[in-house]
Amino acid sequence: MEELLQVHLNDTHVALGAKMVPFAGYNMPVLYTNLIEEHNCVRNGVGVFDVSHMGEFFLKGEKALDLIQYVTSNDAAKLVDGKVQYSCLPNATGGIVDDLLVYKIRDNEYLLVVNASNIDKDWNWISSHNTFGVEMTNASSAYSLFAVQGPKAAGVLQTLTAVDLSAMPYYTFKIGSMAGFDDVIISNTGYTGAGGFEIYVKNENALAMWNAIFAAGASEGIQPIGLGARDTLRTEKGYCLYGHDIDDTTSPIEAGLGWITSFNKDFIMKDHHAAIKAAGPSKKLVGFEMIDRGIPRQHYPILNAAGEVIGEVTSGTQSPTLSKGIGMGYVSTAHVGSEIFISIREKAVKAEIVKMPFL
Repeated sequence: MEELLQVHLNDTHVALGAKMVPFAGYNMPVLYTNLIEEHNCVRNGVGVFDVSHMGEFFLKGEKALDLIQYVTSNDAAKLVDGKVQYSCLPNATGGIVDDLLVYKIRDNEYLLVVNASNIDKDWNWISSHNTFGVEMTNASSAYSLFAVQGPKAAGVLQTLTAVDLSAMPYYTFKIGSMAGFDDVIISNTGYTGAGGFEIYVKNENALAMWNAIFAAGASEGIQPIGLGARDTLRTEKGYCLYGHDIDDTTSPIEAGLGWITSFNKDFIMKDHHAAIKAAGPSKKLVGFEMIDRGIPRQHYPILNAAGEVIGEVTSGTQSPTLSKGIGMGYVSTAHVGSEIFISIREKAVKAEIVKMPFL
């Protein structure tokens, strides 16, 4: 058994009574109280996720944009200082190495934020294509990352910083002072669809920042939130999770990520994905809601009315907000408009394909 890595505040989460589980090679808090309470806390108020397991790569140099343009699918040339872009890293076989966020700090300087399970894989992949002389720094082990999410998040955080959070549109960021610490990256991004900010802080200041956020949010009922609620929240918004809805075998076109795939520049496997787009993908990622009672889970077969397998569930849960089973999965394109069933414990349970997000 490979020893689990720990986020900087591991002992803090243990002391708070968190249920800790292995996730992406890290010992991570999955639950503090109960899933429904934590989910609703973020949807309706404010909660804090410690997502310090995520990876941070800094790229600097005159050709930094050239490297990013070649290894990512989206058009990073559109970025201006302080803007964030969702993108993916196409692999050499038509799938996806990872999905990621690209931050433009200033000309010739960028931050890439990648998934924890793929830090080494992504680093090696990008490095292998760095024929541009770009200076690359893997700062993943130096930073803690707190996702302060929910409709009350901005109000809580505004008490800790002079940066005008209300003037920051979605998918923008500022580098400024927060809770007395300089050079904090304050990003209006998130993975919950509930609003909020992500705070990147050096590890040596992480505990003080965590405590300051909770002190500022005490009157609003702020709570620590585990990865369990993070999954139900992102599923309700139809956000892809790497290793579930996208992976080394899925094209961004199949995953409904054509909007982050720009064919007006060169990138790895561009022609392959352009051909899929032109011909139409043979399978598509769809959202579905359960009509009959049942909770869909990853890898459950998706059936047609005749009982034939036409796809597979990639993400599924009981939605705390909608009080019904919801999920995502790949379905053969020919069956996208037809009646579907989810095979749950060998029983065909009726569902229907719906437009995402679910709420």
